[in-house]
Amino acid sequence: MTRTRKSAKAAGQQFEKLIVDHLATHVDDRIERRRLNGSNDRGDITGLKIHGLRTVIECKDYGGRFQIKPWLDEAEIARGNDDADIALVAAKRRGTAKAGEQVIFMTLDDFIALITGTRPGEPQ
Repeated sequence: MTRTRKSAKAAGQQFEKLIVDHLATHVDDRIERRRLNGSNDRGDITGLKIHGLRTVIECKDYGGRFQIKPWLDEAEIARGNDDADIALVAAKRRGTAKAGEQVIFMTLDDFIALITGTRPGEPQ
């Protein structure tokens, strides 16, 4: 089966909903899907704060194929556009549809911010 633009968009929206619902249930019920912002992408998911740091999430469902560098680059652009502190990528794993079994990609600086509450290079 060939993926069309329409089917890819539907899969992406379904994956975003899966991730949002799981986070809203287990972390904070204010987490939600963000409306499209055109060329000023601000991430797919909003409302998540970690140690008080605003976090954006880009969701990717490429049938289990990972394109980490371009996805992290896109997440970083969304972080900047949203004036957020942390950018994450939630990616669909092949072979499982369970929300909690999907993967998260992030830069090491975002990981440090997640752990310490401060982004490297920023005043504490």
